[in-house]
Amino acid sequence: MASVYILFSKKLNRYYTGSCLDLSQRLDEHLQGVYPDSFTSKATDWELFLHINDLAYQQARQIELHIKKMKSRTYIENLKKYEDIQTKLIMLYR
Repeated sequence: MASVYILFSKKLNRYYTGSCLDLSQRLDEHLQGVYPDSFTSKATDWELFLHINDLAYQQARQIELHIKKMKSRTYIENLKKYEDIQTKLIMLYR
């Protein structure tokens, strides 16, 4: 099963949204800077802000793109604050 995740860096004061099949492995890759030209390689203090698990891979990708298209810090923070938004996203992209 796939996951959608949002990371936060205090150093950059920015969020990063992604999706993957193995969340723990992907987090390790971000923290270790496996991809040196990626956005997340700009900081080493990424923390898991939010994750939605147990999704089909295509569903996770669609939710990731939805969040990115919103281009809103407030939307990301509200995703964590109001779980019903997460539920609606999961239902929308079934």
